[in-house]
Amino acid sequence: MLKILGRKSSSNVQKVLWCCGELQIPFEREDIGAEYGGNHESAYLALNPNGRVPTILDDGLVLWESNAIVRYLSAKHGVGTLWPSDLKARADADRWMDWQQTTLASDMRTLSRTLLKTPPDATPQAQLESAMQGALRAWHILDAQLAKAPYLAGHTLTMADIVFGNAVYRWHTLPFERPRLPHVRAWYDRLAERPAYRLHVTA
Repeated sequence: MLKILGRKSSSNVQKVLWCCGELQIPFEREDIGAEYGGNHESAYLALNPNGRVPTILDDGLVLWESNAIVRYLSAKHGVGTLWPSDLKARADADRWMDWQQTTLASDMRTLSRTLLKTPPDATPQAQLESAMQGALRAWHILDAQLAKAPYLAGHTLTMADIVFGNAVYRWHTLPFERPRLPHVRAWYDRLAERPAYRLHVTA
């Protein structure tokens, strides 16, 4: 059985859990990281030298990096659903997955760390404002994309949407005033109707 190492409160672990929920993949999960510790112990570092979560163990495979895990599970269990059968559609999904990590993730991490932690992290004001502006630019790009279709890579949910799950939830729940992005909001509302999303992300 698939084993997932990582605490369920981690945004990156939530990607993997939601993916498993959509594909009805049975799994076991072990709390690792943050208040649970264990991620800097030698046994864990032998699996994942970064000391981060998640890491999965699946039939002899050890795999880390959340987007790579979502790709792997989608390819193994979700051909034609989360893993598009059409090569061009799959390349489109891949593109948005990479963009999530290279463009959106860092700014959203700064906003979440600063606005949610108690006491808040001492993020310099200039850095916080830069993160806000970067996130706004990214969400406007997503809003334009979602004006074309209900999901990032077309008319059905794919692995591309999965990796944005926690980010779009945070964007709509962080304590600040947001601009009106109707297509992003409609996308979020569609995701929030899915039982696996509610279970593994918004809960």
